[in-house]
Amino acid sequence: MLNIVLFGPPGAGKGTQAAKLIEKYQLVHISTGDLFRMHIKEQTELGKRVKDLLDNGILVPDSVTIDMLEEEVQKNPDAKGIIFDGFPRTVPQAEALDAFLASKNSDIKAVLQLDVDEAELKRRIAERKKVSGRADDDEDKLVKRIDEYFNKTVHVLPYYKAQGKLTVVNGIGQIEDIFNNLCSAIDTE
Repeated sequence: MLNIVLFGPPGAGKGTQAAKLIEKYQLVHISTGDLFRMHIKEQTELGKRVKDLLDNGILVPDSVTIDMLEEEVQKNPDAKGIIFDGFPRTVPQAEALDAFLASKNSDIKAVLQLDVDEAELKRRIAERKKVSGRADDDEDKLVKRIDEYFNKTVHVLPYYKAQGKLTVVNGIGQIEDIFNNLCSAIDTE
């Protein structure tokens, strides 16, 4: 299986690039953000808990996120591979993902980090908010999410670097050029 983790701060282009990678490699896309939004929209018990946390700019606890993710992976037993978008965000989540995939005789093949500076992130999200109206693109929440990424989530990268799986890709430029760089990283794994 071709399992990929796509990393980057809010506004780095993960969703755009994930869609292109899914099409090319026929992957299943699992976005924790999308899963959280679905649960919130459907007002499930998990959705209510997640909404309260996200409304305050707080990451959802590892145990909740991991359970939800494992459930989603199990819905796709015949997948050629999975692209994980927005997960893992902590080293314990990365370790749990590795253990879960190992139990399925699989592993993460590549970890791709979209590198984008903070000024560009803010510009992109301001544009996205005009189109999407996503509540999590509110300026105060955005600052918390970007800080969360650079202060906490980014610390997962050394975990994958130590495994020789991390590739940093410049996330600024033409969408197609960024995509080609991501594909080159995948194809060399």
